[in-house]
Amino acid sequence: MSAFSRFTPLAQSLPASVPFVGPEALERRLGRKVAARIGANESGFGPAPSVLAAMRDAAEGIWQYNDPENVALKQALAADLGVTSAHLAIGEGIDALLGQIVRLTVAPGQPVVTSLGAYPTFNYHVTGHGGRLVTVPYHNDREDLDALLDAVRREDAPLVYLANPDNPMGSWWPAARVADFADALPETTLLVLDEAYGETAPEGTLPAIDRLIERPNVMRTRTFSKAYGLAGARVGYVISTPDNAAAFDKIRNHFGMNRVATAGALAALADQAYLQTVLTRIDASRERIGRIASACGLVALPSATNFVAIDTGRDEGHARAIVDRLMADHGVFIRMPGVAPLNRCIRISTGPEAEMALLEDALPQVLKALA
Repeated sequence: MSAFSRFTPLAQSLPASVPFVGPEALERRLGRKVAARIGANESGFGPAPSVLAAMRDAAEGIWQYNDPENVALKQALAADLGVTSAHLAIGEGIDALLGQIVRLTVAPGQPVVTSLGAYPTFNYHVTGHGGRLVTVPYHNDREDLDALLDAVRREDAPLVYLANPDNPMGSWWPAARVADFADALPETTLLVLDEAYGETAPEGTLPAIDRLIERPNVMRTRTFSKAYGLAGARVGYVISTPDNAAAFDKIRNHFGMNRVATAGALAALADQAYLQTVLTRIDASRERIGRIASACGLVALPSATNFVAIDTGRDEGHARAIVDRLMADHGVFIRMPGVAPLNRCIRISTGPEAEMALLEDALPQVLKALA
């Protein structure tokens, strides 16, 4: 059956796109269940028991819409961050918020600067709204701040995207360098500073909130999906000026947040003791992944995230073969970066001991079979 004839020219020009192939799709394709789900940068450690209890209680009221103004969550976040509620916008995860940011700032045909191989969902939104991607390569497996700035100035771009810490490499820049980058941008260029992995980063990675809070050309995005273990709940937020935060009200889905997810986020924010235990487990798991890689003759790159990029020492074909064989032969789900030279690496999420044990058993077998 053919598509509707009056889709917009932009919609008709876009390819069908799935930014990420999920483990469920792999299970369907291969007819095999995932035994170790360590490829999507979720938190296998899960949310706190207090969070699950709050969500169970909230489920009884699921017949009600969520507060469309998200007042309770804004107030809790404001108290935690040391800002006002007016500085915050709430959305269905960073992914939804990125789409709204692009819609607010980018007209069809306008250039948007990002790194070649950086977060694919951002690119998906840019092309979906008619923007023109301008990419610069990574340098030494880190986003190249100088090259990003040069591209912004050359293109007169209204938007530039920087993830710190970075996905997919796990690398990071210190807070002072990121703040200097923001200061150097033209006032007409909005910086999307994606801090999805901020909780897992070393101290001194995230600029202080008051350092950038009054800059109208900076929006910082954060999430409950990673360290808080609520990826399936889809709760993200933007930190920016009050006028910027209010702009989201012009285009957002006002009933997009659900009551159960909001209750979970509120409980997660309140249970900082559990968050600290998770951060300790993530750190230990990163070290475990590094030891597993080293025992196999591979090199684990330094990481400030809840995953580790591992240099396979060869090319994309070899890395892809490792990813495919781990899943097909052992049910171990991992991923890899999509663009050279980053795609010489595989990427493994931190997780509980059972998943790490499966990885430790399977990876040497796969490498031996591919030798």
